Amino acid sequence: MIILGLDPSLSCTGWGVIRAEGSRIAHVANGQVPTDAKAPMVERLAALQAALADVIAAHRPDRAAAEEIFVNKNPQSTLKLAQARGAVLAACGTAGLDVNEHAARLVKKAVVGTGGADKTQVQAMLKILLPGAEIAGADAADALAVAIADAHIA
Repeated sequence: MIILGLDPSLSCTGWGVIRAEGSRIAHVANGQVPTDAKAPMVERLAALQAALADVIAAHRPDRAAAEEIFVNKNPQSTLKLAQARGAVLAACGTAGLDVNEHAARLVKKAVVGTGGADKTQVQAMLKILLPGAEIAGADAADALAVAIADAHIA
């Protein structure tokens, strides 16, 4: 089973692809899709959707998993996150992928063992779970964590 993990964000969306066979997981690929903060919103969203469509076409996942949306203290930030998430989910929907959604605390618990883990702890566990994987950055690491959590949960 090939799983695409997604960490949607307007500034930089992370993605990670793993292969899960029973309880065994293996790294396939990962990356980040940054958008130009000076570009109009419609262009940024289109860029996200197109880039994720390319990732899906290249890796042909069986399903996808995304972190559930959380509400920020700043409503504008929450709205931008929701719009980016919509573009990412639209790319999955266009490709006919089912998307499982997982809360951030559940992802951290599945990967590290505690829902209160910080990013450093998650990244340290990824090095253990996916030895030799070159991780493109923090957003890609979060996306790989989502994929791993989905493999364990689903």
